[in-house]
Amino acid sequence: MNILILSGSPKRPGEGLCQSLIQAVQHGVREAGGQPSVLSFSGLPRCRVCGEGWGTCLETQACAFGADGFDSGHQAVKQADALVLVTPVYFGEMSESLKAFTDRLRRCEFSRQEATRGKQALLVASAGGSGNGIVSCLNQMERFCQHTGIKVYDMVGVNRWNSEYKRAALLAAARGLVSALGKSAP
Repeated sequence: MNILILSGSPKRPGEGLCQSLIQAVQHGVREAGGQPSVLSFSGLPRCRVCGEGWGTCLETQACAFGADGFDSGHQAVKQADALVLVTPVYFGEMSESLKAFTDRLRRCEFSRQEATRGKQALLVASAGGSGNGIVSCLNQMERFCQHTGIKVYDMVGVNRWNSEYKRAALLAAARGLVSALGKSAP
């Protein structure tokens, strides 16, 4: 099982709470016999809302500016068996880099959902500072899933006070996701 982790973290692997959560997910996926890969979106530009709001994305399911790194991410989503979205919480929302990718993906997948429909996703929001904003961030990620036909496997909110047991929960959730995919395979 190919599990694609979409990372909204601006930090390098091994640095910070969000990265530790990604590592827990990777470990759980491997334990269950899956193959995790991580895709980060540092510097990916936001949607340009071209062509009176839709540009090429509605008709062709491709971004007119996809060569900026979006196309490779869209292809990775298409090839994945399931997704894990992991983001720090900024002002009650996903990180700007993950939001840039999901906004563009939503436009390309809106009409046909060829890369996303029916896929399962584990959603993870990591609030560092105050710990606030987890619920609104998870709601934002859930709306993205609704618009793209993705089924939410689970939602996990993490802050600095509960991070120890939530890392263990994410490890179990990742194992469970791979196991559930294996049971539903033909």
